[in-house]
Amino acid sequence: MKNTGCCSKFLESSKPYFAMISLQFGYAGMNIITKVSLNRGMSHYVLVVYRHAFATAVIAPFALIFERKLQPRITFPVFMQIFALALLGPVIDQNFYYAGLKYTSPTFSCAMSNMLPAMTFVMAVIFRMEKLDVKKLRCQAKLVGTAVTVAGAMLMTLYKGPAVEMLWSEHIHPRKSFVTDTTGTADKNWFKGSIFLIIATLAWSSLFVLQTKALETYKNHQLSLTSLMCFIGTLQAIAVTFVMEHKPSVWTIGWDMNLLAAAYAGIVTSSISYYVQGMVIKKKGPVFATAFSPLMMIIVAIMGSFILAEKIFLGGIVGSVLIVIGLYSVLWGKHKEKMEVIDSDQEIPEPVKGVQGNGNFNGSHRRY
Repeated sequence: MKNTGCCSKFLESSKPYFAMISLQFGYAGMNIITKVSLNRGMSHYVLVVYRHAFATAVIAPFALIFERKLQPRITFPVFMQIFALALLGPVIDQNFYYAGLKYTSPTFSCAMSNMLPAMTFVMAVIFRMEKLDVKKLRCQAKLVGTAVTVAGAMLMTLYKGPAVEMLWSEHIHPRKSFVTDTTGTADKNWFKGSIFLIIATLAWSSLFVLQTKALETYKNHQLSLTSLMCFIGTLQAIAVTFVMEHKPSVWTIGWDMNLLAAAYAGIVTSSISYYVQGMVIKKKGPVFATAFSPLMMIIVAIMGSFILAEKIFLGGIVGSVLIVIGLYSVLWGKHKEKMEVIDSDQEIPEPVKGVQGNGNFNGSHRRY
């Protein structure tokens, strides 16, 4: 009985780890499948439309079932917040990310996405949602981490370097490679793709900052907020596609890789992952969830070398290492900040806590 109890306790405590590792495999699969689809000529504008149409179809029924009661009123300011969130996420972020993925590689794109915590920190400081005290070690860690992350991104953008062959690449793809030369047009496309990925990450970090305000209204209706974002984002993406793509044939989709890419991205990475990641964040916190993101980069690098014969370049390796170091420095600073808030809450005497609960005492409150 004692062994059974220990085993069940271990399995329960291991669930968040298994969940986050599984999510990284899911995200990695999305990057590989999407890259294959883009290489075969699918428009990334159309892919964004279909992806979020699938996501809306999956999330909306759950929102109607579980969050039907006491829905917040959609006033004009609330609608504009959701409209802006949809524009930043489904439209700007996804289109620039897919364009960057098309011009670079899945591994490179995943490495760039690790800049997200650092960029979100910068945006939060700019909009005064983050208090910065340079005398404290946790703030210094976040500043240094942000600087190192930016340096890594700049290195990856400006320096490609020689290709580094994987040990198994020559045996699996001896004569064939999906990666072109490092000169001429390829270098220009690589630089263009890097800029697109940076813009995508900026849009996503802006979404996180704006979402903080929106969640004040939809605190208990997160599925509803997500389904509204996906639905409005789908309509916006359709409008953008009509402007950017003038051939009706781009909308054609059959039982092929294009359909798989749209369905996989919409169902797995925009629906299932939302629920799973939300549960993990609720139990272990956002720092725990974000700490697994470099694992996706490693999985994509291995899968990409097998499936796409992807070459990894020296500049990308060095830049990725710098970004990961910066990422964990920022996460460490956020973790220490959270611990300080918890400790300060525990030090508040009971009578003062009671006053705080009644709303007559406003302590140190952090929105980010």
